[in-house]
Amino acid sequence: MKILFALFVFLLCPLFPAYAGELDPDPALPIPAITLDSAGNPVIAASPTSSAIDFDFLAGHWKLTNRKLTCRLHGCTAWTPDFVSFVDMQQVLGGKGNLDKYHEDVAGKVFDGLAVRLYDPQTRLWSIYWADGSRGSFDPPVTGSFENGVGHFFGRDHFEGKDIIVVFRWDARNPARPIWSQAFSQDGGKTWEWNSINVSERLP
Repeated sequence: MKILFALFVFLLCPLFPAYAGELDPDPALPIPAITLDSAGNPVIAASPTSSAIDFDFLAGHWKLTNRKLTCRLHGCTAWTPDFVSFVDMQQVLGGKGNLDKYHEDVAGKVFDGLAVRLYDPQTRLWSIYWADGSRGSFDPPVTGSFENGVGHFFGRDHFEGKDIIVVFRWDARNPARPIWSQAFSQDGGKTWEWNSINVSERLP
């Protein structure tokens, strides 16, 4: 009987993706509290361990499994079906910067994006800039650092006419399967709504 049960489990396991559970925001990882300056911008200080090598784990070619909230800041709780995209990350500026080239093709709809990350040796903070093919400019940057394998990067932006604070989270506690996620806040960082998450696996 034990042999039959073990065989059943072995045959069943491939039906469940290896990333099951990774595409849910981790409740054990709270978003750090932030303060805002008089203009409403997040005041960010680097962690004691922040360094120019913090994104080295991400260099190379990656397959991403993604999930997105079906709508943002309207009380939605439903998420899209999982979908696949791809990223190539190249280090530049002697390792103090890097470029992500993002590509997805879902149901015949192609979407391309570009992330630029820059490390400031004076503040020891990373700034992340994002642009995509829908318009020819970068979004306002998010800025922050890593601590204990997890990076939080904050910025001020607008969404559907609303002032918001954006946070990117990079969970690199397992650098072989890093997890990126994004949340918005309408109340200066008191409450957050997660709206996008993906887990990466390295390609040859």
